[in-house]
Order: sequence, then structure tokens, then C-alpha cells
Amino acid sequence: MTTRLKDFYKDNVSPALMEKFSYTNSMQVPKVQKIVLNMGLGKLTDAGKNKKVIEEAQAEIGQITGQMPVVTLARKSIAGFKLRDGVPIGCMVTLRGRNMYEFLDRLINLALPRVRDFRGVSATAFDGRGNYTLGLKEQIIFPEIDYSKVQNVKGMNITINTSANTDEEAKGLLEEFGMPFAKS
Repeated sequence: MTTRLKDFYKDNVSPALMEKFSYTNSMQVPKVQKIVLNMGLGKLTDAGKNKKVIEEAQAEIGQITGQMPVVTLARKSIAGFKLRDGVPIGCMVTLRGRNMYEFLDRLINLALPRVRDFRGVSATAFDGRGNYTLGLKEQIIFPEIDYSKVQNVKGMNITINTSANTDEEAKGLLEEFGMPFAKS
């Protein structure tokens, strides 16, 4: 069984991109390869002393994505930040396949419209290789999160990795999916 967004990609997005960018082969059409969610908790954990914050973040990302995240550890010690090597400072999850399409569908159609004073996402957050990064200030925009149980409001970065060669192709792909880019 395929997801709604994957069927939409095959039926609508792929033909539209083939026409827009004049591809001669259907294998040239860019695809979404993976989505990475990263929640950095450096200030909230106070350099690894508060394990409860890490566990809460893991549970919340698990609810949002349906996958258990990995705890990220500090790679080196930085005295100015009171940070030691190997201390937990965040968590992340990589989505592929069915989970990726379901998450992207929920992000575009449910979560982003719930952002207060939403005027669209930045159209300049591409990295030059066809990948898009979106920063969210609150995890509570996702309908899976129960606001009454949230101890700390945490932000996250969402990176959408595509097979596009240029930013223009990646933007065209995300626009066809319905990503609400801000008007420039």
C-alpha cells in the first residue's frame, strides 16, 4: 500500500516536472530521498545534567514521526559552553520511504498552516545542491503533540534531501507537493 503523497507524486508531480524542466527520461525527475529532523537541546539540558529533557524530546519526536530518534552526543569539549565530549545534547531521526511521505504530507497540510501569523516558508533556504532546510520554533504545531503535557517548547530543524541537481529543480519539486513558499 502506498501513501497519498507518493501516489500524488507519480500521477501529478512527476509529469508536471518533466514538462516544466524538459526532461527526456522519467529517471531525471527529482525525488525526495530522505527527511532528517534534528532537535538540539543544548540550553535546556544544561550540558547533559537534565536527562528528563532528552527523554521528553525523544518521546515527542517519536510521536511526530512514528520512529524512535537517536540521541546526539557532543563531539568535543567546549569550556565556554560548559560542554564535555560525549554529553547528550539533542536527538534526531532520519525518515525514508513510507514514513517520509506521510511526514511530509502532515507537515505541508496540517502542521505549517497551524503556525501563528504564517506567511509561508523561506524560498531561500536551499543549500545549492537541491536540499531544503526549514527551522521551526515550536514542536506544538504538530497535531500529535498534546500541548498540556509539554514542559518546554522546543524548536527543530527539518532537512528535506532531494535528488535534484539545482535549487530551482528542488524548489519546483516542493512547490508541486504544495509547500507554501513565501511571496518574494
